[in-house]
This record gives sequence, C-alpha cells and structure tokens, in this order.
Amino acid sequence: MPAELVSGPVADGRSGNSPLPLVKIADLHKCYGPLEVLKGIDIEVHAGEKISIIGPSGSGKTTLLRCINYIETPTSGHISIDGEVIGEKTINGRRIALPDRVLAHQRSKIGMVFQRFNLFPHLTILQNIQIGPVKVGRRPAAEVRELALELLDKVGLAEKRDAYPEMLSGGQQQRVAIARALAMQPRLMLFDEATSALDPELVGDVLNVMAQLARDGMTMIIVTHEMQFAEEVSDRVVFMDGGRVVEQGPPQHIFHSPDQARTQSFLRAVLRKQVLQ
Repeated sequence: MPAELVSGPVADGRSGNSPLPLVKIADLHKCYGPLEVLKGIDIEVHAGEKISIIGPSGSGKTTLLRCINYIETPTSGHISIDGEVIGEKTINGRRIALPDRVLAHQRSKIGMVFQRFNLFPHLTILQNIQIGPVKVGRRPAAEVRELALELLDKVGLAEKRDAYPEMLSGGQQQRVAIARALAMQPRLMLFDEATSALDPELVGDVLNVMAQLARDGMTMIIVTHEMQFAEEVSDRVVFMDGGRVVEQGPPQHIFHSPDQARTQSFLRAVLRKQVLQ
C-alpha cells in the first residue's frame, strides 16, 4: 500500500509521535425515541491500531460505527478524531451542528465499508473509485485516476476497471468498495460486517484485502462475526452487548480466557454454531 494511504506508525500504532488517541469516544449514548441503543460507550483508538468489535445482533455495534462517521447523530456524549469533535460544537452549553461543508471535511478522514456495496450502477469500476476524490476532494482527475488504478491493482481487480458493478461478483464489488473508501486517503477505516452479505466462498478474498490493510498500518475499527479473522488481525477486541462495552482486551485474552460470563457464553454459542456448520 502506498505510504500516503497508511495511517500512523506501522510498527506500533500505540507508540506514535502523539500520546493522544486518533479516535476518542466519550460517554456516547444513542436513542431512537424511548429505545436507548448505545448506553455510554467509552473507547479510545490510537493511530495504527486494529480494533475488532464483536457481539450479538442488536448490541449496538453498527450504530456505534454510524455515529463515528456521523451518519447517525449521537444523543449525548461525543466522538473526536485527531482531537476534533465530529459533527458539532458546544456554545454556551448547547450542542450546535456543524455546517455541511465542515462535516464533509471531517468525514473525509474516515472511510467506511458497509455490508452492502453501494456502488453506483451507472459508473464503471474505475469511475466509482474516482468520483469521491474528484467531486468531494476537488483533486485533479489525472492524479486521482493514477491512484484509482493503483488501488484496483492492490485489491486484485486491475483488469475490471472498465466493467460495471453488475458484471462483478459480490466479493469483487466489496473489494471495489474498499478501494473506493481508500481513494479518499482516510486516517481511519470502518468496516461494518463487510463479509456478511457474501457467499462463503467469496469471503476469503475480502478478508485478505482487509488483512493486508492491517499489515500496512491502517487504523481500523472492524465490526465482524469472523472470529478467527478478528483474533488474527486485531490489537484489541471489544465485546458489546445491550448497548454497552462488556469487556475488551487483547484477542488472546478475549477469545481464550475472557473474564465476563456474558462474553464466555457468547463465544461458546458462536463456536458451537461454527462447528455445526
């Protein structure tokens, strides 16, 4: 991966030049009417760290990612990237939404890959990757084209540059979605169960691309049900349930000797299901 796409120090993201975390989530709450989905989340992520978030459906994992990218507006608490609060500022004790142009600039630091690929069907694969940096980033088209071709090569799809999304498999489309997010040269990548919509035989290609990003030093927050992958690539694993962080720690500890009974029961159920499959 080109150096300009790598976020933070490669060798150890937690020992970078700045002691401040790249991402700071402080007392984050999210409610939909009377339903409280996030109930006070506190997480810090340093540059270069790979954090996997696991937990049962409905535990708030996707909502957390959507709040980090400010697709969802937090009810209370805040999220900061590089020390800058995302999406809002406080004036005289009141939370004020930032103008769209400021929010767009903040979001440009964050790449997000969804369960569904969300590619533009009327654009070629190359055009899908180019459109963000050109239209939003205002970067020269020739420069962006060169970067897009390089990224397509990195995800193993250089020969598909003139194809349209409908001509690609689900796994290929998801790799394009990753390349598209990287084209904005983000500081942080968010993955929301990026393989859950894929046929099992296509999962490996996407996980390989994500693993290479991890090796290259990209800061990553990954919501996943791929437990083996989470154990292999993560610096830290966060287990969520009921809108709270139940337990977090190194993958070896979380997967093999978790402290909390709820973590233990979840992993037993997941491993039993995998054995049956």
